[in-house]
Amino acid sequence: MVPTELIITLLQVLIFPGIIFLLGLAFVYEWVDRKFYARLQNRYGPLHTGPSGFLQPFADFVKLLAKEDITPQAVDKLLFAATPILLLAIPMAALFCIPMTGLTALVSFEGDLIYVIFLSTLISMATFLAAWSSTNPFSIIGGLRAAFQMLGYEVPMAIVMVCPAIAAGTLNISGIVAKQATSGLWFILSQPLGFVILLICLLAEVKRIPFDIPEAETEIVAGWLTEFSGRKLALLRLSIDMELVFAAALTTALYLGGPAGPAPIPSIIYFLIKTTIVVLILSNLRTLFARFRIDQMVHGSWKFLTPLAILQVILVELTVG
Repeated sequence: MVPTELIITLLQVLIFPGIIFLLGLAFVYEWVDRKFYARLQNRYGPLHTGPSGFLQPFADFVKLLAKEDITPQAVDKLLFAATPILLLAIPMAALFCIPMTGLTALVSFEGDLIYVIFLSTLISMATFLAAWSSTNPFSIIGGLRAAFQMLGYEVPMAIVMVCPAIAAGTLNISGIVAKQATSGLWFILSQPLGFVILLICLLAEVKRIPFDIPEAETEIVAGWLTEFSGRKLALLRLSIDMELVFAAALTTALYLGGPAGPAPIPSIIYFLIKTTIVVLILSNLRTLFARFRIDQMVHGSWKFLTPLAILQVILVELTVG
């Protein structure tokens, strides 16, 4: 007989709040992002596939799966085939450490915040490897931009991710959420500067306007994505959606109290409401700004974001002390 606990764990990992739920949420948040972004630009956005175009992201995914999957002769075939899978797996693995249905995540241990920071760095490294494996000049330029961009935003992002940990006295994300739930004070109220810096850095993490510098279709075709097609491109597009879910979930956990809330309703409802709000904020920022140059991005990160992030650490230390 298979132990009941093992069956429950497998169901949680595979279905809810695990892989299938996260894949569905990625499609939903792509639709929310595209629809809201379109309305801000006085367009309709997805319209015909499903109610209000709700099924359009899934239809796009299926369409790409059916397209011809071309592997150019000069590519590094192993890396070229592996990086789309890797880029989908990394944010999904990080999401397992973020509470969604309660105060404890599927994977929870002391120091899992450092593990998540490490995984967020791997996303940019895998993007660079995907570009480099393509051996296309436009892809390589996009990959180099991704690497340089990482040098700009990773330091301030890591600093402001640690600020809630300092205030909560733990490097466990579930512990940070529990601290906000028990105190009744979300860290966005005591650390608004850190919240803003994290949002800006996560925009760069998911490579969205104004930080879509590694892709930049008006400058370098499609940058690091140029040579990918068919199933590989479908997985990469899905991985970009999964990174959006990761960004929203991480912000919610660290600064918005996670899935905790005052009213006695299911925690997952709070999680979905808060993460949707973060997605809408990111979509709004995407609408407001034009693309930065890579030198502007890195210079601005080191000149402004990093000192402000250090200031936020000092303020938290003074408050906690």
